Amino acid sequence: MPCHIIIILFHYISYCKHITFSQNLQQLPKFFWLFFKKHTSTPSLKNLLLQRSTRLNNEYLITQAILTATSMKLPNIYILLICLFTSFTRFIIETTAFNLTLPHQHPDPEAVAEDVKRRVNASLSRRHLLSIQEKGQCQTGNPIDDCWKCDSNWANNRQRLADCAIGFGQGSLGGRGGQIYVVTDSSDQDPANPKPGTLRYGVIQDQPLWIIFSSNMVIKLKHELIFNSYKTIDGRGANVHITGNGCITLQYISHIIIHNIHVHHCKPSGNTNIAASPTHVGWRGRSDGDGISIFGAQKIWIDHCSLSYCTDGLIDAIMGSTGITISNNHFTHHDEVMLLGHDDKYALDTGMQVTIAFNHFGQGLVQRMPRCRRGYIHVVNNDFTAWEMYAIGGSANPTINSQGNRYTAPTDDNAKEVTKRVDTNEGDWAGWNWRTDGDIMVNGAFFVPSGAGLSAQYSKASSVEPKSAGLIQQLTLNAGVFGDPRDDSGSISTPGFSGGGTSSTTNTGVQGSGSSGGDGDYFGMIFGSGAPRPASTSLIFLSLLTILILCTITNHVALESFPLLSL
Repeated sequence: MPCHIIIILFHYISYCKHITFSQNLQQLPKFFWLFFKKHTSTPSLKNLLLQRSTRLNNEYLITQAILTATSMKLPNIYILLICLFTSFTRFIIETTAFNLTLPHQHPDPEAVAEDVKRRVNASLSRRHLLSIQEKGQCQTGNPIDDCWKCDSNWANNRQRLADCAIGFGQGSLGGRGGQIYVVTDSSDQDPANPKPGTLRYGVIQDQPLWIIFSSNMVIKLKHELIFNSYKTIDGRGANVHITGNGCITLQYISHIIIHNIHVHHCKPSGNTNIAASPTHVGWRGRSDGDGISIFGAQKIWIDHCSLSYCTDGLIDAIMGSTGITISNNHFTHHDEVMLLGHDDKYALDTGMQVTIAFNHFGQGLVQRMPRCRRGYIHVVNNDFTAWEMYAIGGSANPTINSQGNRYTAPTDDNAKEVTKRVDTNEGDWAGWNWRTDGDIMVNGAFFVPSGAGLSAQYSKASSVEPKSAGLIQQLTLNAGVFGDPRDDSGSISTPGFSGGGTSSTTNTGVQGSGSSGGDGDYFGMIFGSGAPRPASTSLIFLSLLTILILCTITNHVALESFPLLSL
């Protein structure tokens, strides 16, 4: 009997050796179907299994595998093994879905949030120690900018920027350690065979590159710009606009930094051949028209960009993307601003971790700032000037940690709520971990917390409370491309949109779980979202051990008498 089990497991490991653990589990039905189909002989017990199949998770392929197994001359232990795997597979997938498979996922997201707080406080402390004259010259309290901008020789040490990321995208190397590549040609004539000197030629190279620009330029893309790993786009010192068809695609790559560029008026395109590396040109279907599309990518940092007027999202991160920081950007004039998560049923997005910090969500925005599915999203020290429908939305139980933001509601009394649970009733979302801590609510804005965000457990934190709206203004003062004007009016002629009001109140959520804004200059937060931790791998081994033990015990017992089939 043990030999039979070893043979089956050996076949299964061979069948799935190139895919991840969670994908292995999801391949079980297909594997058993193929394995037993190969050994089909005479029937037995088919009627009994037909009657019980709906109790085995209603998985079509699993049922077919069991029926085929009973149609051949195999020991009952084979069928028992299938039934046990049927019972355990879904449970194991659910309990391990937090992401045992995504690379670059941080095992302790609260530690990342704590590090963001520490770095903001450290930057603010340095700012206090400086004289008023020195403050105006350099220190802002924004830890990213203070990390590199205070170096008067930054232009000769550009790669220092790679050390300045915070949050989940910290450690994004970009092109650090690689050569400097200078874009001298703004054209994009042949996406399948780009010319040296163009941006497209630089981003597809295999080696790390730190890409800068020789002068101000508008790069009108013919089709989507597909990046290779380990690239930095550094627009400092030039006024760079990327627009046109497709725009930026980061697909199945890692270690990308995009800094100080404009991305706007991006349109769908495709159905053509596009180079993705010096040695690979592939057919691409039609793109969505996102400004920046992050697809199955990790360690991505988007900083100090100005994004607007795209067909779909300004930034979308989907299909298991993680380790992302979106910071110091300026978003304007768009409907669906930011999507985090592919689909409610896409389990790998449970491991997504994104930090959204020091951004200015400005004029003419409607919704999705962001709209989250699954994952852990840290929204910290952003300025939301206004929105038309809602600011932060989500479905499929994402953890949303909102700290030290300023939310300015529109004048529409029906759109004051910051949050929106999309296509979900309260009975389902009441347990989701959404919290507000130290957020400033303006013009009647209010945040509806849920889950652990309503718990008194956060009151035990003793940190100094976040700075009020004055600090948010300072931290987001330079959001977007350096030198671009900041517009805080919150009003635009877009139909149905009007700006924020003038009254300011502190709101910690409908049921008062957060802390109010204080007068201190430190960014103090309360931590401990209560999000479930990844299931221990010992549970997996325990499940497999249980299967082996039960198989041994029941080796000489008729399958018809086994309890699983008599439920």
